[in-house]
Parts: sequence; C-alpha cells; structure tokens
Amino acid sequence: QVQLVESGGGLVQAGGSLRLSCAASGRTISSYRMGWFHQAPGKEREFVAAISWTGRSTNYADSVKGRFTISRDNAKNTVYLQMNSLKPEDTAVYYCAVRTRTSYSGIGYYQTRDYDYWGQGTQVTVSS
Repeated sequence: QVQLVESGGGLVQAGGSLRLSCAASGRTISSYRMGWFHQAPGKEREFVAAISWTGRSTNYADSVKGRFTISRDNAKNTVYLQMNSLKPEDTAVYYCAVRTRTSYSGIGYYQTRDYDYWGQGTQVTVSS
C-alpha cells in the first residue's frame, strides 16, 4: 500500500504560480513512475504530467507544456508540480498518482487506469 497526500493548492490570479507537493508514505516511491492528473467539475480526470522513477523522463499534456514542470525528490519520497502562468482553465482538483506496476521506457502512461494508487486531491482555483 502507498498513501499519497497532496498539498499546495489554493486560489491564485491568472498569470500566477503554485507549487503542488505529493508526499508518499507506506512504501518508497523511488522505483515508480509518478503522475499528476486534474479533474474539473463535470469532466473526467485528465492527465497533466508524469515522471519516470529516475526523473530523467517527463511527459506533459499539450495544454500545460512550457508552463508546468514535474519533478521528484526520491530522498524525500515526494513529487512536485510547479505551475506557472496559470489560466482560469487550469482550475480543477489536482491528484497525484503512482504506478507500482512495471513501467517500460518509450511508453507513455496517460490514462487513469495506468496508475495504482491515488491521493485525495488538492483544489486549484485560478481567477480571471
């Protein structure tokens, strides 16, 4: 079992920045691929970003490329999502997830079914 707890969400004006954190417990996540997803009201949960266990490989949704950066600190068992130039359409609950199944290089894991454990989410609201 892996427990994930997100933090860092809040209310910010358009153009502002937030840094989300995802702290893991119960098991070290240093060997696992990690992802961030978001879910806006009335919409499905969508992929935002993912990072390999080494941190050398990252993937982003087109809507956040150039604005968001995913990173990890395996020593702290924590993953981060730096969000810059925020837009009102970024408003959503942001979830952290871990994939504990084997991950293969060159394959993107963009679906919610690709991940095994989830946090409870943190609300991000961007005002115009």
